[in-house]
Amino acid sequence: MVIVFVVVVVLALAVFGGLHWYLWRRLVRDTTARPGVSRRVGTVVIIGGPLLMFAAVTSERTGAPFWLQQVLAWPGFLWMALSIYLLLALLIGEAVRPLLRRVLDRRTAPGAEPVAASAVGSAVEPAEVRQAAHVPAGASAAGEAPAREAERPSEAPTPAPASVGPSRRLLISRVVGGAAAAAAVGTVGYGTYGVLNGPKVKRVTVPLAKLPRAAHGYRIAVVSDIHLGPVLGRGFAQKVVDTINSTQPDLIAVVGDLVDGSVKDLGPAAAPLAQLRARHGSFFVTGNHEYFSGAEEWVARVRELGLNPLENARTELAHFDLAGVNDIAGEDEGQGPDFAKALGDRDRARACVLLAHQPVQIHDAVDHGVDLQLSGHTHGGQLWPGNFIADLANPTLAGLERYGDTQLYVSRGAGAWGPPTRVGAPSDITVVELASKQA
Repeated sequence: MVIVFVVVVVLALAVFGGLHWYLWRRLVRDTTARPGVSRRVGTVVIIGGPLLMFAAVTSERTGAPFWLQQVLAWPGFLWMALSIYLLLALLIGEAVRPLLRRVLDRRTAPGAEPVAASAVGSAVEPAEVRQAAHVPAGASAAGEAPAREAERPSEAPTPAPASVGPSRRLLISRVVGGAAAAAAVGTVGYGTYGVLNGPKVKRVTVPLAKLPRAAHGYRIAVVSDIHLGPVLGRGFAQKVVDTINSTQPDLIAVVGDLVDGSVKDLGPAAAPLAQLRARHGSFFVTGNHEYFSGAEEWVARVRELGLNPLENARTELAHFDLAGVNDIAGEDEGQGPDFAKALGDRDRARACVLLAHQPVQIHDAVDHGVDLQLSGHTHGGQLWPGNFIADLANPTLAGLERYGDTQLYVSRGAGAWGPPTRVGAPSDITVVELASKQA
């Protein structure tokens, strides 16, 4: 087992190193004519970026001093996102290179030979000059001239250009590399701005067959995956709280992955949660990241902030049951989900809404007659094309789907893990409006 683990790690590092070598080759080596300051700076960036990324992840998972996590998080996690889009842009650039060569060929003067892809600054004698003078390509400048040229000694020979500038290959590399860098920086910049600007409100209507008419229009504000940590702190938490309160919900559901760190480090960042306001209160269930961060302490902390933790528990509201189960990650600590405890003895004639962090828990929800499960966890993929991988790992990536008599709604989440960046998966806080079929 250890040998298999070592082999997998070695292969992963080899692939990772190979991808960064490709980035260095296309962005640094191929765009610089010769070793110099530009190449040295580019090399430092390509080597330093992944080192900072590994340091950021390691410091967070090992509980390094929080100030160190904050110092490493921004450059390390942003490099994680930037390297993805640099790689994608350069791969697209590989298809563009032949087209650029054709364009340059078409711009070559009729009858002229293509400019040689030599080093920058090399002097090249144009073919048309040699042909006009009837001088063989390999002949010396001191060679014999034809008789008709000798008859016109007053005409000076056409001088060869002193320099032809960058070679065609270097020019193409600079165009492709520059465009790839601009596209990657622009994509990551825009995706980071979207996260830091705060989640948008999304509204979804969900009809429930068992919901009484009196509860028609009941609004649940669903927020998941806030991921308070070294990057997203108290200011971000305040934006989330203000956005939720602005919807004036009847009930608030915080569906896991609230934090990435300990109560000691992130307690002040989570303090704005005490300002959440809803007619029937705020409820919380754990996500997998709570179990990386000290789940018991966080459950106690959110209770102090006025939220009601549902640890494999259920509360009977006026018109439906609200239940919550622990995340699957709690199984390693003996605190995993217990559907029987949360739902086993309930009256199935009443509508039931279940809070469960991961969408994969939907199958147990179906078995226990749940009407609606509210989840998060997927981030909607967070960074395109990561949505294709996340879609394979989850029954529903984002949005509302039906499984038998049970409906599942998956939020993309309010924050972000790792890079504070989202591409193709904007963050959201969803107001789920319950609709009675009897209305």
